[in-house]
Amino acid sequence: MKRRFRDRAHAGVELSAMLEAYRDVDAVVLGLPRGGVAVAAPVADALDLPLDAYVVRKLGVPGHEELAMGAIASGGVVVWNDDVLSSLRIADDRREAVVAHERAELERRERAYRGDRLPVTVSGRTMIVVDDGLATGATMHAAVAALRAEGPEAIVVAVPVAPPSAIEGMRPLVDEVVALVVPAHFGAVGEWYDDFRPTTDDEVVSLLRSRRSD
Repeated sequence: MKRRFRDRAHAGVELSAMLEAYRDVDAVVLGLPRGGVAVAAPVADALDLPLDAYVVRKLGVPGHEELAMGAIASGGVVVWNDDVLSSLRIADDRREAVVAHERAELERRERAYRGDRLPVTVSGRTMIVVDDGLATGATMHAAVAALRAEGPEAIVVAVPVAPPSAIEGMRPLVDEVVALVVPAHFGAVGEWYDDFRPTTDDEVVSLLRSRRSD
């Protein structure tokens, strides 16, 4: 019987037990919207750390949007999936159109989630970046690349579930990777949750407003 989580909140509680070493350091918990914020909130609660959202958008292949050709993160950092690009030979103008569309959505979400609140300070602090799971890892790669440019003390990636390939691809990029379940036969992130309903923008806003943001 494979390990499953009741929902994202349950996964966050379980994940926090593996992050106790960061309780007394200058750290911030960053959730990747939308689902990652629902996992990150109980982590921030358990460790008594500030919580913020770090917005990242998948760049879907035109006509096959479920297939990621890359991702864009706060600060305008774009990470491309070279394997997908080389195999499909997507024209530059089509790629640029997708980037422009997703950048507009990224900026909309940042305004909606944060309102007048300033982003947390990254420089010199440990960033614990949380999502509800990794599949290809492209979204998390974009987040890590953008955060590196802001000079953090360390970056920790923490997820409830991810395949071995995603974990190994992430290790050279960050200071630590924490995952509760690393199954050889992965499938999809949602298969590891009993309740994997989409997290809404309103839920993200509520989670952020009710927690520390310093």
